[in-house]
Amino acid sequence: MNFIDTATIYIKAGDGGPGQISFRREKYVPKGGPDGGNGGDGGSVIVEADQHLGTLLDFTYKRKYTAENGDRGGKSNCTGKSGNDIVIRVPVGTVVRQRETGDTLADLTSHGQRAVVARGGMGGRGNSEFVTSVNQAPRHADPGIPGEECYLELELKLLADVGLVGFPNVGKSTLISRISAAKPKIADYPFTTLVPNLGVVRAGEGRNFTVADIPGLIEGAHEGRGLGIQFLRHIERTAVLLFLVDVQSADLDTDLNVLRRELGSYSPQLLDKPWLICLSKADVLSTEEIEELNKSPFVIQNKARIISAVSGMGLPELIEALWVYVKANRMNPEPRETGTGLD
Repeated sequence: MNFIDTATIYIKAGDGGPGQISFRREKYVPKGGPDGGNGGDGGSVIVEADQHLGTLLDFTYKRKYTAENGDRGGKSNCTGKSGNDIVIRVPVGTVVRQRETGDTLADLTSHGQRAVVARGGMGGRGNSEFVTSVNQAPRHADPGIPGEECYLELELKLLADVGLVGFPNVGKSTLISRISAAKPKIADYPFTTLVPNLGVVRAGEGRNFTVADIPGLIEGAHEGRGLGIQFLRHIERTAVLLFLVDVQSADLDTDLNVLRRELGSYSPQLLDKPWLICLSKADVLSTEEIEELNKSPFVIQNKARIISAVSGMGLPELIEALWVYVKANRMNPEPRETGTGLD
């Protein structure tokens, strides 16, 4: 199934039904008073988060959603039937904005959460509502009020605790496949990951957190190069960022600086998140090379961890470190001073 994380749809709430113009006509009351009922209210448009959905793909096939109109008022002061609401189900993590104004109407972060995004119009008053001392037989009624309508922009942002950030083919997909049950496509060439992957990591009894793997970044991503910039929205909600740098990189400092610069160009707020650095693919190094790397300024200054997703080297310690920071962030969601990596 294709992964679609943005969509534009048109919505229209139901119009209120018109009021009725009617007079009592009974056997012994041939010219009775007005008894026209009010029109029914129009149905509203509601968005609801559904944990069973993982993409906005359905909205590429259907782009117009309309609630029912209210019925006309009836005789004998009967109010018309109200129109049914329409419920639009979207994945958990969907942000709903009005396209024209850019205003956020809803940010649906939990299963079953609902928001009314267009209200139905009120039904019009029947002629019985217009009786006065000087007008005992009014012959007019209100039309129903039109329901609200607009274009909505839907944007899906995955809800993950940890966001994996790195260049293409640095081992992010292999890592998420080893520490969680996620099964992303893995191959030895760039841009294997074409869509975000989400995995649940079990750190112990009652200690679980989610990790999001997005397509690899390249220098100039914020200008549209590569694929990763299209999916950076999926790490905006994360508690912590995990930077992966290839242990065989010719310049570790440059690689890290490029990654952080691309994140900052997309959203400066991403640089406010706590972060951890891992040097990946350590299985290609000898024991002596790993010992020497542990003494390097890059590892010491950035408190970087040396790991291998293939051999499992350093993964239990990495999971434990991530859990500590995820737990702390959940308890204290306010931005913290960052920039020194994680212990």
